[in-house]
Amino acid sequence: MDSSEHESEAGSKRKKATILAVSFSLLMATILLILILLWYKRKKKKLKHREDFELPLFPLATITRATNNFSLNNKIGEGGFGPVYKGVLEEGQEIAVKRRSRTSMQGLDEYTNEVIYIAKLQHRNLVKLLGCCIQGEEKMLIYEYMPNNSLDSYIFDQTKNKLLDWPKRFHIINGIARGLLYLHQDSRLRIIHRDLKASNVLLDIEMNPKISDFGMARSVTGNEMGAKTRKVVGTHGYMSPEYAVDGMFSVKSDVFSFGVLVLEIVSGKKNRGFSHQDHNLNLLGHAWKLYKEDRSLELADEQLAYSCNISQVLRSIQVGLLCVQQHPNDRPSMFTVVQMLANESLLPKAKEPGFFTERNVYDEGKSGSQTRSSKNEVTITLLDPR
Repeated sequence: MDSSEHESEAGSKRKKATILAVSFSLLMATILLILILLWYKRKKKKLKHREDFELPLFPLATITRATNNFSLNNKIGEGGFGPVYKGVLEEGQEIAVKRRSRTSMQGLDEYTNEVIYIAKLQHRNLVKLLGCCIQGEEKMLIYEYMPNNSLDSYIFDQTKNKLLDWPKRFHIINGIARGLLYLHQDSRLRIIHRDLKASNVLLDIEMNPKISDFGMARSVTGNEMGAKTRKVVGTHGYMSPEYAVDGMFSVKSDVFSFGVLVLEIVSGKKNRGFSHQDHNLNLLGHAWKLYKEDRSLELADEQLAYSCNISQVLRSIQVGLLCVQQHPNDRPSMFTVVQMLANESLLPKAKEPGFFTERNVYDEGKSGSQTRSSKNEVTITLLDPR
């Protein structure tokens, strides 16, 4: 082969090697640049989250010492997220520590959800989130400590419910209403709680109510009333018909839950599991029956006999029934609810409530029919979720 051909082939190989080297270098530089951009974006997102949270991060060691290493003696409750412990910080401040259980069905989404929403909410009728603790597998939320625990521990307890006279109960009803009004209308974010119930209302030393547990909350923007979800969350007995059946939630879903809660506070009875010797209606059905017969005062807890303001009790029952009406458009807004509770103006007539049910319990002694029914079977006037 001619020497010029050798030189030409060698030059071609060098040129190819140079092109490959440059291409590889460019590829590596591009990959490195992408990695740097991703790292920067992630870091910026974390910083933005911290700015959004505006919350201190507690070291795990601090929380461990405060709760005496999560001692059973310090445990004050447990929910879907996990156990709750009472703690005392070194400076003497009492705290409640909500610690995510490893077996909890509520994960990082619910944890982040609660931190984002409640960190931006400040109202005397909402529980205050002091900070959080994230270290390894540990995820905790640090709240102000509520010495009187939750509302359900009082109104459904045959001994402790005596401590809640009518003025205290009416004060609690009004406080919950103002807290919801803030969430729906006056807060930086328009929040739909989606899990309002007696166990999610905490009581401070002066028995002021504070709405808690925002793990299921959702925000809506502008004039948006609500949304639809495939995953229905909440508690049976408090969920509105449109939410339980179709997954449609809105501020009016919270209004329904509030109405149930009002009737529970007045009566001292749970909506779910309610029983009466004269019929098989649930609490909403019982309240509606008494209302139609102009006997609403009979719904009131017998513990209120010596402390009740009759006009306030009757007004609260009617407001509760207005809040649990079947159609969302028939329910008042929380702004209207607060006004109705605060003055003596004439209230509109309530319509039949949603989930107005009657249990069909078979009594063999009174019927010759061979049809059997268990005590768990329900005849539904509208619809009853399980």
